[in-house]
Amino acid sequence: MDISAEVLLVVLLIGAIAGWLAGQIVQGTGFGLIGDIAIGIVGALIASLLFPRLGIHFGAGIVAEIIAATLGAVILLLIMRLVRRRGRW
Repeated sequence: MDISAEVLLVVLLIGAIAGWLAGQIVQGTGFGLIGDIAIGIVGALIASLLFPRLGIHFGAGIVAEIIAATLGAVILLLIMRLVRRRGRW
């Protein structure tokens, strides 16, 4: 699979938007804007791998990709919040 620079740029842009949105939804994570954007990029990757295998589809187009990536980032932020809390015990 050959990934072009344009595809990579679109994935990074969608991940950045998703990370910002997820940071707004899951407040109090303490990762900051750059951390939330990085988590959004990872969340976009998680969503692109996990959701189709689970049979979850949001449609086609960039809006559907942003929604899926945002959900992936929210899930990742919630997991990271749980891990941070457990580490303090």
